[in-house]
Amino acid sequence: MPYEGSCHCGKVTFSVDADPPLEAMTCNCSHCSRKGFVLTFVPAAQFTLKSGADALGSYEFYKHKIDHQFCTTCGTQAFAASAMPDGTEMRAVNLRCVPEVDIDTLKITKVDGASF
Repeated sequence: MPYEGSCHCGKVTFSVDADPPLEAMTCNCSHCSRKGFVLTFVPAAQFTLKSGADALGSYEFYKHKIDHQFCTTCGTQAFAASAMPDGTEMRAVNLRCVPEVDIDTLKITKVDGASF
């Protein structure tokens, strides 16, 4: 069953053609920890940007391999785009932007991104 999410102001909306996840990850890198992300990763083919392409800004840092996209109106980063080492295009979905996901029920894996 697909799930949907959005930025805070609602200009940027998306859907993911998959069941809502039961697991997610957090990262302690300077970017993720400051923004409080709770992330799941999906193949780009399962991710649809429904609205707001014209409202997106982009931020890259460190190795510039992840395109952190955010709403230029409210500043919310609902997702990011990147490729896996094998070239598979992926989307990192910020589950804090998916109202139907209860963060407190997820199995969380902590990633030590600060050491990368």
